[in-house]
Amino acid sequence: MTDNNKTEFSPTSEPEIQPRTTLQKGAIVLRAPRPTDLQERLNYHKYPEIYRMYGVSLQQEEPVTPEAALEWYRWISRESLRWIIEADGKLAGVAGLHSLNKEDRRARFAIGLNHPDLLGRGIGTTATRLVLRHAFEEMGLHRVDLRVLAYNKRAIASYRKCGFVQEGVERDSALVNGKWEDDLMMSILEDEYRGLAKSWQTEVE
Repeated sequence: MTDNNKTEFSPTSEPEIQPRTTLQKGAIVLRAPRPTDLQERLNYHKYPEIYRMYGVSLQQEEPVTPEAALEWYRWISRESLRWIIEADGKLAGVAGLHSLNKEDRRARFAIGLNHPDLLGRGIGTTATRLVLRHAFEEMGLHRVDLRVLAYNKRAIASYRKCGFVQEGVERDSALVNGKWEDDLMMSILEDEYRGLAKSWQTEVE
């Protein structure tokens, strides 16, 4: 690492990037990470509005440290079911699946955008639908679920638009800024996805 906020790899520190399928709709591309994402991640600070939606108490905007950016890059490099969200050629966030259970054909979805200005532009909805198409059509999953803080109304509206159905509430599951908050549990099943996929065709082809 250098002292001018540029993050660089040494020959022994560069992570092996696990291959993954590239998913795309127009200017929205879900792809594997690449080294240039490190500097772009440093350009986005930690924004209280964004981090509150992750359940993190943050009182003011903070810079992303080179160490944190490198840890983030190593994490996504080894996760073959997580994608960099690229919008208009720029790093926008991360979306993907985790907790994969092959026997029960299920996984959990998660998504995060990097900047408040990226919200409300349909980026998250498009990325979510691309991941769902991959999950149900390429991976053959039966169920994809997620959890979302109950006050994250924008995300909940997007998830409903993508076909997720609320299943329940986990009460007082997160302490955010000194207040207990609930999590909603949502899911979409393969038959529900297939009932919606035709109407999405023009948006994901």
